[in-house]
Amino acid sequence: MLLLGIDIGTSSVKISVVDAQTQKCIASTHYPETEATILSPEPGWAEQSPNMWWEYTQQAITKLNATKKYNPKDIGAIGIAYQMHGLVIVDKDQKVLRDSIIWCDSRAVEIGDKAFKAIGKSVALSSLLNSPGNFTASKLAWVKENEPFLYDKTYKLMLPGDFIAMKFTGEITTSVSSLSEGIFWDFQKDELSDPVFNYFGFSKSLVPDIKPVFSEHGTVSYAVAEPLGLKAGIPVTYKAGDQPNNALSLNVFEPGEVAATAGTSGVIYGVTDQVSYDPQSRVNTFAHVNYASEKKRLGVLLCINGTGIMNRWIKSVAGQHLTYEQMNEEAAKAKPGSRGLYVMPFGNGVERMLENKLIGAHIHTIDLNTHGPHELFRAAQEGIAFSFRYGLDIMRDNGMSPKVIRAGYANMFLSDVFTEAFVNVTGVPVELYEGDGSVGAAVGAGLGAGVYADQKDAFRNMKRLRVVEPSKNTDYEPHYEKWLGILKSHLG
Repeated sequence: MLLLGIDIGTSSVKISVVDAQTQKCIASTHYPETEATILSPEPGWAEQSPNMWWEYTQQAITKLNATKKYNPKDIGAIGIAYQMHGLVIVDKDQKVLRDSIIWCDSRAVEIGDKAFKAIGKSVALSSLLNSPGNFTASKLAWVKENEPFLYDKTYKLMLPGDFIAMKFTGEITTSVSSLSEGIFWDFQKDELSDPVFNYFGFSKSLVPDIKPVFSEHGTVSYAVAEPLGLKAGIPVTYKAGDQPNNALSLNVFEPGEVAATAGTSGVIYGVTDQVSYDPQSRVNTFAHVNYASEKKRLGVLLCINGTGIMNRWIKSVAGQHLTYEQMNEEAAKAKPGSRGLYVMPFGNGVERMLENKLIGAHIHTIDLNTHGPHELFRAAQEGIAFSFRYGLDIMRDNGMSPKVIRAGYANMFLSDVFTEAFVNVTGVPVELYEGDGSVGAAVGAGLGAGVYADQKDAFRNMKRLRVVEPSKNTDYEPHYEKWLGILKSHLG
């Protein structure tokens, strides 16, 4: 039996086909080849077309089928991972009413702040575990306030993965994990939040049927299956946000286990059994994929919007002729600290860990007679690593102190410069593993379909590639302290 995993990312849709018995990835691809467009009709706005995600998903499946590495008819279950916090709204005919307001969009911050005060900070934090911020509920409130003609047509609200599952199956479902990331869930009562729905004036009928993450969310219709070479009736058995899914892909399920990723955005995600929160909502707590009312498993998430996107921007302006691998080699020619050049990578929307401030990206203390491209490349990667340290210190203040962090050998972790800066400035070893979000989604589908007895069975063949330990010969602390002083000057 084969498992199909789909990861709806910001830059592309990635898919993998995994052999259920061996948990080995047979084939993998992404679509499109170039990075997908983020629409920004106003400063601070970020939108993408859900129908574009669906088109890319179909193109990716067709592209992978063409490799002839597997028989598409052998696929027995589908899992979906997706970019978190996006809003998708459809009418009764399942027609998309507007482009999705995605995770890095900042327009609803003020709406979320007003809701936080009106609901009451203590009530919101103790039950929602977060401020409404610019999460999905606040984005829906923005539509209600600014596009009432569309809100009035809305039949169901969804997260991006719910939408893709709907396109496969014609059924609309969601989960507690998804609702919690949208700030719709009351963890004290384990139900939809009355304060949120009452304050915003939302009808609970807008919420799809709530099902466990690992369960059947519908079966693939004949009309969809036939042109994609799939069997009709394949169940979609797993849906999760990209960061809970990344944790799953790294076998991070239990309290004290921690995962990280450094793609377009950067994340540290630690599992706890404590229903807790950051008083300033700088890090956020959501229901993990294995959350249950009788057995709490929550994910504490640090998100840095400006991560890989900062590295990509630096490449586009100073390294257009280089591959990322060559850029990493150039960065390695510079010494730690980049000869006093510092980068603030916060140019991709408001940063939650900075209390929803929008300070932009900055390059500091450029010496035109000293600094070259290699220092610039290194400073960008170090600035991203320093951002992780800043956020990890917040997590430590909230009781999350990892002894080791697991990460996929992908994206920024492909760079030795970034990885070594990360472990040396945080003081935490990193274990690197093969796989990505689409492979994780495939394994999640296997868990949801009952192919595996439990998570231990699902990851019995998981192998660590290497461990990167902090070096006694590299002291990043003085460089971090200078970077931190610059950051504080921007925060005021």
